[in-house]
Amino acid sequence: MSLLRYCVGAALLMPLGAQAHEVYVSNERDNTVSVIDSATWEVTRTFPVGRRPRGLTFSKDGKRLFLCASDSDAVQVLDPDTGKLLHDLPSGEDPEQFSLAPDGKTLFIANENNATTTVVDADARKVLAQIDVGIEPEGMAVSPDGKLAVTTSETTNMVHWIDTGSLQAIDATPVGQRPRHAEFTRDGKRLWVSSEIGGTVAVIDVASRQVIETIGFEIKGISGDRIQPVGIALSEDGRTAFVALGPSDRVAVIDTESFKVKAYILVGRRVWHVAVLPGGERLVSTNGVSGDVTVIDTGSLKAIRSIKVGRYPWGAAVRPVANARSAGAAE
Repeated sequence: MSLLRYCVGAALLMPLGAQAHEVYVSNERDNTVSVIDSATWEVTRTFPVGRRPRGLTFSKDGKRLFLCASDSDAVQVLDPDTGKLLHDLPSGEDPEQFSLAPDGKTLFIANENNATTTVVDADARKVLAQIDVGIEPEGMAVSPDGKLAVTTSETTNMVHWIDTGSLQAIDATPVGQRPRHAEFTRDGKRLWVSSEIGGTVAVIDVASRQVIETIGFEIKGISGDRIQPVGIALSEDGRTAFVALGPSDRVAVIDTESFKVKAYILVGRRVWHVAVLPGGERLVSTNGVSGDVTVIDTGSLKAIRSIKVGRYPWGAAVRPVANARSAGAAE
C-alpha cells in the first residue's frame, strides 16, 4: 500500500475530534463485552460477564458499567477499566433494557418475563418499586427532565408511561406490532419508538402522548418482512434519527423534521442497535449474525469499517471522553 493511500485510509477511520473514545459492545452468545478504541477502531479488551448480556450503559462519571445479564436475572455493575464484577443489582426477572435517570442513581429496568418495570436505587442497591406494564416489556427510556419513564411492551403493542415521582403507570399509547426501543429527543418533547414486526417507527408527542407520525420503510430488493426496526439513536443536533433495521442489514437515516428517509446504509448482518459517538462524526452499529460492528461516517453516510467482535453483538455504549483508556493489547 502506498504512503498516500495509507494516510487517506487512516484519516477516514480516525474520529474528527481530537479525543478518542471507547465503545463497549455486549456479545449475547459469548457472555462477554468487547471494548473498541475509536483511535484505532480495534478491539483492545474482551472480558466475561453474566449470561446473555444485552442492554448496557455507563454511570455519569464513567466509572461504572451497568449491564443487563438477561439469563442471569441480574443487572451487573462492573469496573470498566478491569472488567471486574463489582456487584449485582436486584433487577427482576429477565432484564432486557434499562435507562438510568438524570439523577445518576435510579435505574428503570424492563423485565420481559414478568411484565413489570423494576425501579432500583443503584447506590443503595435496593428495589424501589415494581410497576405492572404490558406483556413482554423490552424498551425503556427516561425523559431528559427525569419526570417520565416509558416501557414498550412487545405483545401488548403499547408504550406505557410512568410518573417517576409516584412510580405509578399513568397512561398507555398504542403503537405498531412488537415495539422494541424508545428514545426521547433531547428537548423531551417527542418520543421515538420502533416496532419490529410492524416495520415502522412511531413519533409521539410527549405532552399529549399521541402518535403524530408513523414512518415506514422501503428498500429496493428487500422484502418487507425483513425490514424490522429495532435500535434508534438521535444525532446530537436532533436533526437526524438513525434506525437499525434488523435482517434487512441496513441503518435508516431519517430527517426528524420532515420524517423522510434520507438514506439506507448497508452494514453487517442482522443489525440490532446503533450508537452515536460524542461529536457526532461517527456512528456504530452492532450486527448480530455477522458478529461485527460497523463504523459509519455520518457526514458522507457511508460505512467505513467493520470490526469483528464476539458472537451476536447486541448493545453498544460509549464511555465518556474524560475516562477513555488508551489502546492496549487485546486480551
